[in-house]
Amino acid sequence: MQELIESFVTALSTVKGYSKNTCRSYRSDLLEFSNVVQQAGSPETAMAGRSEKKALRPETITGIAIRGYLGYLHQHCEKSTIARKLSTIRSFFRYLIKHGYLQVNPSDTVQTPKQDRVIPTYLPIDDMFRLLASIKTDTLLGLRNRAMFETLYATGIRVSELAGLNVQDVDFEACMIQVKGKGGHERMLPIGETALSFIKAYREQLVAENHEIALDQKEDGHPAPLFLNRFKTRLSARSIARILDKAVRSCGIAIPVSPHAFRHTFATHMLDAGADLRVVQELLGHKSLSTTQKYTHVSIDRLMEAYDKAHPRK
Repeated sequence: MQELIESFVTALSTVKGYSKNTCRSYRSDLLEFSNVVQQAGSPETAMAGRSEKKALRPETITGIAIRGYLGYLHQHCEKSTIARKLSTIRSFFRYLIKHGYLQVNPSDTVQTPKQDRVIPTYLPIDDMFRLLASIKTDTLLGLRNRAMFETLYATGIRVSELAGLNVQDVDFEACMIQVKGKGGHERMLPIGETALSFIKAYREQLVAENHEIALDQKEDGHPAPLFLNRFKTRLSARSIARILDKAVRSCGIAIPVSPHAFRHTFATHMLDAGADLRVVQELLGHKSLSTTQKYTHVSIDRLMEAYDKAHPRK
């Protein structure tokens, strides 16, 4: 079973182009599932790794075994986490069937648990503008931070996509950026002049203070990262999240704001202003329209709130 899991994860990386973090998550979910099924009589013991594991072959796994695993997860995980882990299991068994290891998919008899509707965290326009304006630009790092978060809000890209931007990905004349998203899929996105002005100011000051910094590519020919840390290397997604957390606390915003909340805010503000749902889908890089539709709940909830407050006949 473990060899097949490793083969599946390798295929995710080489064939589908999934990121290291995504592949790590798939592997972790499947190893956890395998451990629980191996010790079906005592899931807690299996998860703790205290029992001797019996040999497990995929053809011995049944829908009942999968439902037993989901029952264990219900005691420890949110519904969204359970649904994600079940999706991983289904993908794994589809891979086994495609490559002839199995004839029947045992996960086909298992229903996805109904999930609670979660409204994405987002900032009202005034709070977003206040947060961005609170970032001081009198230092190089401050200018970089303002450029990063203006870019996040202007484009709705993922924090990993922001961290992966290179200098040559920004077209100042056309007001466009090229983004490499999930699975290596690339897309061209419009970006506002405000964000572009801060990016340009940051890069100009960066080069002025560090003459060894390459304008568009390194000496080895590799693309030059757009946003750099203090060691003049590519800024990581985790570092960006820490920088934002500090900015949010300094600004006095009460709700937690992650880089992904900028993505939610971008989508919500676009839809509230009348943007077509399919346009927002394209901008966000969603494969499925249903993924984008979760942002309409925010607009609908605000619509109902306004209706309840304004309509004279309750």
